[in-house]
Amino acid sequence: MSIVAVVVTFNRLDLLRELVATLRVNPLLASILIVDNASTDGTGEWLRDEAQRADGVPLVPVMLPENRGGAGGFHEGVRRAMELDADLVWLMDDDGLPDPECLATLLEHRGLDFWGPLVVDREAPQELVFPIRLPGGARTVHSVDDARSAARAGRIDDIVIPFNGVLVTRELVTRIGLPRSEFFIWGDDHDYRLRAEEAGAQIATVVDAVVRHPSVGELGTPMMFGRTTYNHSPSDLKHYCMSRNNVVNLRNHRGWLFVLAFIVKTAWFYTVTRPSAKRLRLSASGIRAGLRNDFTGHGRFLR
Repeated sequence: MSIVAVVVTFNRLDLLRELVATLRVNPLLASILIVDNASTDGTGEWLRDEAQRADGVPLVPVMLPENRGGAGGFHEGVRRAMELDADLVWLMDDDGLPDPECLATLLEHRGLDFWGPLVVDREAPQELVFPIRLPGGARTVHSVDDARSAARAGRIDDIVIPFNGVLVTRELVTRIGLPRSEFFIWGDDHDYRLRAEEAGAQIATVVDAVVRHPSVGELGTPMMFGRTTYNHSPSDLKHYCMSRNNVVNLRNHRGWLFVLAFIVKTAWFYTVTRPSAKRLRLSASGIRAGLRNDFTGHGRFLR
């Protein structure tokens, strides 16, 4: 079985060095594809030198001429992995660090199409960076112990946190295609999981496999008197892409009522919870782009 690791990176050379050092000594890997989104911190030069090393797992740099975001990076990485005849693709960002036995533990679970590890906080490894909402109910687990208590036969079926150390089979990629490059950032991983679900893929989180990740802070700001949360980001680029891509995902996978609910939720958040006329205008711009399938607008935030 040929397993190719695909890592997408942008201007995080220190974290990338640590990750590559871990991957290069993993005997289960056939090769490592590093997709560099036109970094400006010396990543390209380091990758070219690293690719010349004869020891360890072969490293293949993929140098993109411009920043295509995480979505574009994973699109290109999975495409190149298919060209290398990978049976399995192991997907991850540059800020994740799999434990040495992570891949071997994932491979103990056969018959799956799209599966991955717990993603834990580097500084507080008993806490999940990305909490898991258990399928079939409203309960969300936030700790490793709770996740393992909820597991059956070492895994939680029907849920996975992409793209943080997840495995995807060649057969599933053939069925559902590549990640959507036009999303740039935000929502491409969620879209891929939903497409996998709709294709009848076997999905799971393996609770004894671990990837360590820097904390991302609160993933949702409470609103509507604490009854729900909103994914607020101070970054205009992230918020624009979130608004646009969320509309596309909801329309394609959930339906127009969910799109309307998201629009109402956004309006409430920036008029009641955190009033901001500027952010309302930005939200409206992203929502309109999503309704029109216009994926060009994020470019103005990259200049």
